[in-house]
Amino acid sequence: MTLVGFLLLLLTAICMAVANVLMKTGIARTGGFGPSLGALLNLLREPAFVGGFLLSGIAALMWFRILSTQKLSTCYPLFVSLTYTLITVGAFYFLHEKISTQKLIGLLIIVAGITTVARG
Repeated sequence: MTLVGFLLLLLTAICMAVANVLMKTGIARTGGFGPSLGALLNLLREPAFVGGFLLSGIAALMWFRILSTQKLSTCYPLFVSLTYTLITVGAFYFLHEKISTQKLIGLLIIVAGITTVARG
């Protein structure tokens, strides 16, 4: 993976993590989500949800660029593990979710895996 490819991948993972935190915040502000038109309309009036949704779309466009220039067998595991780690950290800091010892150990293993895959 090239340095430019890795930096774009990192930016994409950050965008996806921020998008997920924003969408979760928006859903919480509207009182949850159910399979109804009213619930969907409530989400579409919630700025945090809309911002997260749009950022998710931007991240998808960046991901398409990554797919066109990098090896899938390298970039996909990196993207998933980076996104998982960043979302967990974001949920801890911004949504005040707890991180168990077991989850923390798992995150450390994921970071070690990210490092290994990025060098390979």
